[in-house]
Amino acid sequence: MRILVVEDDADLRCLLARALRAEGYAVDTAEDGEDGLVKAGSWEYDAVVLDLMLPKRDGLSVLAELRRRRPTPVLILTARDTVHDRVRGLDGGADDYLVKPFDLQELLARLRVIIRRAAGLSRAAIAIGDVSIDTSARVVCRGGEPVALTAREYSLVELLAMHRGKLVTRSMIYDHLYDENEDTLSNLIEVHVSNVRKKLGKDFIATRRGQGYIVDG
Repeated sequence: MRILVVEDDADLRCLLARALRAEGYAVDTAEDGEDGLVKAGSWEYDAVVLDLMLPKRDGLSVLAELRRRRPTPVLILTARDTVHDRVRGLDGGADDYLVKPFDLQELLARLRVIIRRAAGLSRAAIAIGDVSIDTSARVVCRGGEPVALTAREYSLVELLAMHRGKLVTRSMIYDHLYDENEDTLSNLIEVHVSNVRKKLGKDFIATRRGQGYIVDG
C-alpha cells in the first residue's frame, strides 16, 4: 500500500515516513500544500496523511481540491484541536482527524481502518479459500498456519485481496507498491507473484495474460 505524507515539519515528516516504511508501506512525502496536491492528484494513493497548517497552500484547500478529483482516503494530522476545526475537516471530506501530539500506533490503526473502508471492507480479516489475511496484524495464514512473507509480498497479497474478484493491472500494482524514489525492474512483479504462489499455492493468484492478476476464492 502507498501513502502520501504532506507535512512541513521536516523532523516529523521523516519520522512518519520511516515508521510507515517499517510497516511495509511505500511512502511519498511533500513539504507544502502545492506539492502535496500535485502528488495526490498524480498517483493512486491508498491514503494521504495531511497537515492543515502548510506553506503555499493550506491543508483544507488541498483537501477541497483533492475531493473534486479523487476519493483517496485522507487522514488529517494537525495541531488544530478545537471542535470547529474538527468539524471543518470532516465536513470538508476528511475520512479521519487526529490531533498532535499523537500516538504512532493509533495513527497506524486509523490508517488501516480508512484504507479498509475505502476498499469496502468492514473487518480486518479477509478469508480466501484456506488463506486468511489479517490486515491489522499484517499476518497471512494458510490452513491456520502463519506464512512468512516479505513486506513487499504481503503488500501484494493485501492489495489483491482487497480487490478480490477484480482484475488488478500491472500499473496498479506499481502505483500501490512502489514509491517515487524506487527504480523498479520490469520483472519484479512476476518475481513477487511467483514467490507468493510458492507459499500460498500455485492457484492463489491467477494471471490474466497481457492484463494483470486476480484473486478469487
